[in-house]
Amino acid sequence: MPTSGDAPDLLVVGAGVIGLATAWRVARRGRAVTVLDPDPAGGASRVAAGMLTPVSELTYGEEPLLHLGIASRDRYPAFVAELEEASGHRTGYRRDGILEVAFDSDDLAFLNDLRRFQESLGIPTEALTGRECRRLEPMLAPSVRGGLLAPEDGSIDPRRLTAALLAAAERAGVRLVRRRAAGLVVERDTAAGVRLDDGTVLRADGILLAAGARSNELDGLPEGVVPEVRPVKGQVIRLRTRAPFLGRSTRGVVKGSSIYLVPRDDGEIVVGATQEEMGFDTTVTAGGLWQLLRDARELLPGITELEFAEVSAGLRPGSPDNAPVLGPSALPGLFLATGHFRNGVLLTPVTADVMTEILVDGTVPEVAAPFTPDRFEVEAEVEARA
Repeated sequence: MPTSGDAPDLLVVGAGVIGLATAWRVARRGRAVTVLDPDPAGGASRVAAGMLTPVSELTYGEEPLLHLGIASRDRYPAFVAELEEASGHRTGYRRDGILEVAFDSDDLAFLNDLRRFQESLGIPTEALTGRECRRLEPMLAPSVRGGLLAPEDGSIDPRRLTAALLAAAERAGVRLVRRRAAGLVVERDTAAGVRLDDGTVLRADGILLAAGARSNELDGLPEGVVPEVRPVKGQVIRLRTRAPFLGRSTRGVVKGSSIYLVPRDDGEIVVGATQEEMGFDTTVTAGGLWQLLRDARELLPGITELEFAEVSAGLRPGSPDNAPVLGPSALPGLFLATGHFRNGVLLTPVTADVMTEILVDGTVPEVAAPFTPDRFEVEAEVEARA
C-alpha cells in the first residue's frame, strides 16, 4: 500500500463539530494535524438544531452528563469569541435562555417533577404559569398550561459553527483530506495509521476516531476496542418567517412527546426532532414530518403559516449508555471522541478541551473521568462476575 506525505502528529477521522474543534485546538498547541472526511461539516452536524441546553435535556440518572454539559455550556462564550476571531465567521451564538412549556396538565406534572429534580441538584430554573409563558412568547397557544425557563441556556447555528471551525482549523495549519477512512493500520499492537478508500496509507503518531455514528466502520479495528456506537435517526424541518414569530428556543411537551423550535436571527426556525432506531436509514418520511408539525402546531398554531424551507434527516451517534466516549482506547495510539448522541453541539467546547489535554499533555481531566472508554470494560467485568 502506498504511503503519502510526512507523518503528522495526529490523524482525525471525522470532520464534524467534534473532530474539527479538536483538530483546531490541537493545531493551536503546535501539533501537525490531518483531518480525514469525504464530506467535511456534513453528517449529523449539518442537520442538528444547535440547542445548548444541558438543563432542559436533563433526565434521571444522567447527573455526570449534566455536569459535563454545564461545563461545556459555560465555556461557549469564550469559545465562540476565540473561534469567530480566528475564523472571521459568525456562528449565530445566542444565550437568551430556553423556554420549556407543557401542553396539558399531565405534561405540566412532568415538568414540575423535572423542576424538583433540578432543584435537588442545585440547578436554577424558573417555574412559569401559562400566562407568563405567553408573555415571553406571545405566539404560544392559549392552551399552554405552564413551563420552565432555563435562563443560562441558549443556541448556536451548527452550520455556521462548522464553517467557522473549518476556516479556523485551516488557518491553524490543519490539513484536510477529502477521502473516506477505510481501515485502521495496526503494527506491533499499536495504531500506526489509516488506510484511505483509494488504498493510500496515512501514518501518524496518534489516531483520533471522531466519526460519529460510523465510528465502528473502520476495517482492522480490534474487537472490543471501540464501544458499539449506533445510529439514531432524527428528522428535522426548517421553516422561514419574515415577521417576528419566536423570540427564543422553545421546547414543548405535548401529550408526552417532546418537540423543540429554535429560531435564527435570519428568520429561520428549526423544528425537531424525531428519535428513531432505524439503522443507517436517512429517509425523510411523511410520518416523521407529520409528527413534528402536529406537535409544533399544538404549541404555536400560527406555525402552519410559515414558509417551508427544508427537511432533512441525520444520524446521532448513540453509545451503549448514550453518553460520550472520550479518551484513549485499549489500543495504544488510538483515541476516541464519539457517542455524543443528542449533545454533540452542546459538548463541542468541553470535548475539544478534554481531548486536547489528553492528546497533548497525556492527562485525563477530572470532568471527563466518567466518560472514558474503559468504563464499558468495567461494566462487562461486573456482568461476567454476576
